[in-house]
Amino acid sequence: MTISPDEFRERILADIEPMTASPQPLMECLGLACAEDVHAEVALPGFDNSAMDGYAVRYADVAEASKDAPVRLPVVGEIGAGQASLLALPAGTAAKIMTGAPLPSGADAVVPYEWTDRGVAQVVISERPEEGQHVRYAGEDVAVGDPVVARGTVLGPRHLGLLASVGRSHVVSRPRPRVVILSTGSELREPGTPLGHDSIYDGNSFLLAAAVRQAGAIAYRVGIVPDSPREFLTALDDQLVRADLVITSGGVSMGDYDVVKEALSPLGVWFGGISMQPGKPQGFGRVGEERIPIFCLPGNPVSSFVSFENFVLPALRRLMGKTPEMRPAVTAKLTHDVRSPAGRRQFLRGDVQFRPDGTHATVSPVGGPGSHLIGDLASANCLLVIPEETTALAAGSEVDVLVLDREF
Repeated sequence: MTISPDEFRERILADIEPMTASPQPLMECLGLACAEDVHAEVALPGFDNSAMDGYAVRYADVAEASKDAPVRLPVVGEIGAGQASLLALPAGTAAKIMTGAPLPSGADAVVPYEWTDRGVAQVVISERPEEGQHVRYAGEDVAVGDPVVARGTVLGPRHLGLLASVGRSHVVSRPRPRVVILSTGSELREPGTPLGHDSIYDGNSFLLAAAVRQAGAIAYRVGIVPDSPREFLTALDDQLVRADLVITSGGVSMGDYDVVKEALSPLGVWFGGISMQPGKPQGFGRVGEERIPIFCLPGNPVSSFVSFENFVLPALRRLMGKTPEMRPAVTAKLTHDVRSPAGRRQFLRGDVQFRPDGTHATVSPVGGPGSHLIGDLASANCLLVIPEETTALAAGSEVDVLVLDREF
């Protein structure tokens, strides 16, 4: 008996809880979800300051300045950023001021150098500013108490810059899950080593480890495990100490050498069929004293990748507190006819193209449906989702598409 992809995903997510949040250094939080509402404890800017290199003035003293009737003012000081010694500006005077330097009390405008003769003891001002021109006022960007980052926000460079600017060195977030990836198969060889007549290179562990990293987690790619239940369990036990989640590929179907299924079924890991293509054989459960979640994916590379997208990625995002957990689908129009087997949700590889405004997407199937066609997978930028009850779609039909490598 098979179950639907949605039911299997729901079972998985019902068994996964977000990891415990704790304060972490800002630079460790890139790509993580903030687990607190952060409010500003300081204002931005923290004080009135100059937006230009020029002269701080009182507007009333330069209100009539023009090229035909320039205003001359004595220069009573110079104010650099972080080097403010002049705290107040007397009426009828000017002070040199650099960008970012605090405006002295009494000043309410800045005259750019370009409107002056750049005098040192006395400055000639030949164009008048508006009152408040080139002044950045305290709190005009962020006021004390303003919300700056909301709980659940995935922290990008701009958020980290803002948090640092309001004085936060740490922010509460959930840690990156540590994910162990094991490939099983006596036929597998490490890239860069010689191949025998019946051996292949292990691409799956690289594919899955890269997908884990792209999801924001920490990937530990383990060496190849041969088709031996005893050796598999030994390798697994050795790795559980550094794992928050384990992924295996291969050994989950109905063959004589499906060692993952043979080794883990007695430990209570569930194995069964999912009504999807590729990726029908799946396994999920918990192992070890710490009851670490384990995903047992099929061995064909496209099957492994499609399974990761549907089941592992949502679990990783649940662990990290990211929403939505499943990659959102967009709608696109088919450029070619497609066929699909009845009773299975098919995930075809495709090339989706958007208009410059992001609308009216079209999608073309890439390659065939074979679960071994990693070359076609690498050429694709999306997965076309054909529902279980649909056996054919004509060109021009609308279809749901999962756009790969897109942040969400």
